[in-house]
Amino acid sequence: MVGHLGDWANLLLRWTHFIAGIAWIGSSFYFIWLDRALSTPTPPRPGVEGEVWMVHSGGFYQTEKRRPGPGEMPGVLHWFKWEALFTWITGIALLVLIYYLSNAYLLDSAVSGIGRGTATALGIGLLVVGWVVYDLLWRSPLAAGPGFAALAISLVLLSAVVIAACRLLSGRAAYMHVGALLGTLMVANVWIRILPAQQAMIDATKAGRPADFTMGERAKQRSVHNSYMTFPLLFIMLSGHYPATYASPVNWAVLLLFFVAGAAARHTMIGRGGSARWAVAPAVAALAGALFLSTPRTSAVPATGPAPAFSAVRSVVVQRCLPCHSRFPSDPTFGAAPAGVAFDTPEAIAGLAERIRVRAVETQTMPLANKTGMTPDERALLAHWIAAGAPLR
Repeated sequence: MVGHLGDWANLLLRWTHFIAGIAWIGSSFYFIWLDRALSTPTPPRPGVEGEVWMVHSGGFYQTEKRRPGPGEMPGVLHWFKWEALFTWITGIALLVLIYYLSNAYLLDSAVSGIGRGTATALGIGLLVVGWVVYDLLWRSPLAAGPGFAALAISLVLLSAVVIAACRLLSGRAAYMHVGALLGTLMVANVWIRILPAQQAMIDATKAGRPADFTMGERAKQRSVHNSYMTFPLLFIMLSGHYPATYASPVNWAVLLLFFVAGAAARHTMIGRGGSARWAVAPAVAALAGALFLSTPRTSAVPATGPAPAFSAVRSVVVQRCLPCHSRFPSDPTFGAAPAGVAFDTPEAIAGLAERIRVRAVETQTMPLANKTGMTPDERALLAHWIAAGAPLR
């Protein structure tokens, strides 16, 4: 019963996280597109910086970008802030549920020997310290002008965090904690830097004072940061379903290449001039590099010669896989037949031979964190059996 309720909590949290994320990212993309689509009104109108006409769902819409003068505040002003907060809250709840309250995903003994308490403290500390360092850096003189110095330091620090996480946590947990850091930076940008700047300009306008629009420009910088973090974060959200990425021996390099690809792809959408078009090249190159590095490097097992006896294969599966992947699992961590995979019958084992090859032989992401202790010889036995056609004899 507890496992069933845990599955439902996981499902509902993921669903809410997904919906909130769509709302947040969708509104962000819309306003960035809007800034690029605005044109000077003809004839010019006082206080109007740009306008755009749109058609959607059978209706026509005219949107203006304005700089209100003193006292020119509308009676109703719509804010876009709750989407970010709910995305972060549900994301952190998932992090706690899946990684801190479960023994399954956080650590991998083949990666490091740290304990759960230490790993949990490191994960939480990363979010707090990461925001403090990032915020201080981008409020320092190094961020003045184009901010190239702050950008270079940020990229170095991000690379260090990725490498350290991949050396201390399981590959999957490392990716998710880096994603949690990005999500925390993004939501803190919204609530700590962007919204207060907007509120200060509104307060000045309501009081009949000229608003300090330089505050808006500084807030805009953080909004641009959020935009470039969006695509890498979306990749991380999906990466848990693709173990070849986080299980690679150089998983840190794979993740950094996806950062390059995601940021470059985003630049093609929001950049101006020739740099936006040329950003396609590093995006493609980074994806090619990630594909190359994440391709398993396993030695081929010859299909010639007699296949191992199926009884030996089944013995390995029963000892190393069946505790979880069964309709009646002895390990209650995941409930019955996680991911719909069960090895209760010989026919089921043979039918899932290709999946066994990918997860247990090539990427070696199963058993999860090798919790049941599958040996290299046992993986080789499975590989030989699969290469010989996975016979049931």
